[in-house]
Amino acid sequence: MNIDTNTITTMTEANQNFSKVARVAENNGQAVIFKNNKPKFLLVDVENNDYFEITDDEKIDVAARRIMNRFKPAFEELAK
Repeated sequence: MNIDTNTITTMTEANQNFSKVARVAENNGQAVIFKNNKPKFLLVDVENNDYFEITDDEKIDVAARRIMNRFKPAFEELAK
């Protein structure tokens, strides 16, 4: 993973000034938060990141799966 040095911030900075880190992510698509001098967390702007691009059909599938899992006992009872 290549990290743009402009997107790096420390855990201390993220704790003390999260809005600044959020602006970095908004401007660059992501912010990398280092902990103990190693990359630990990735803050991603989901509106501007292809990783989170899913189709409407995929969104429906995710919602349906959540509903099925949450209410599985009720659906099984109704199926009897």
